[in-house]
Amino acid sequence: MKPTLFIDFDGTLCHDRFWRSLEPELQDKVQNHLFISNREIVSQWMKGSFTSEEINRKLSEEIGIDFEDLWEIFVNDCKTMTIESGTLEQLRELKSLYRIVLVTDNMDSFDRFTVPALGLNNHFDKIVNSWMVKAFKNDNKGESFRKTILDGGSNIDESILIDNSTQSCEIFKELGGDSYLVTPEKSLSFWLEQLLGSKFTS
Repeated sequence: MKPTLFIDFDGTLCHDRFWRSLEPELQDKVQNHLFISNREIVSQWMKGSFTSEEINRKLSEEIGIDFEDLWEIFVNDCKTMTIESGTLEQLRELKSLYRIVLVTDNMDSFDRFTVPALGLNNHFDKIVNSWMVKAFKNDNKGESFRKTILDGGSNIDESILIDNSTQSCEIFKELGGDSYLVTPEKSLSFWLEQLLGSKFTS
């Protein structure tokens, strides 16, 4: 079986944010209320305790914006997140060498709106979202990684994670795999190019 190549989403494959189409003042209110003052709710949302509708309704009440307007912006922003076309081409070239898995700590909106709108199932062999599995990828020392590798018949020592989280990269290495940290200097495309270079030199 092919080794598994795990790709993170937020901050690695895509850099867009929820509610980015709101006017700046309302964007700040959303960010402060949800991602600073109530981060535990965000964690619970990503683990399946809330739906996107419930979160948007809470926000509409807290920041004083009509729910329908807020919901429309949220859904549209989820559907129009951007990924560089060159990155997707790199992934296509690597598919013959790797079982490519998108692994993300994310919300129900990811599977409902982002995945179908961007056609991500066409680019990844499997998608593992924390909302669906009710656990973060780093929980229980990377149990989600281990299970995905086992289910795919891969070996951990041949598998790779590309992620912008230092913690995720360290946990993956502790499992026995290899990891590449995405930084402003070394993007996902940079690391994919290294893998493609290995393809032609091996």
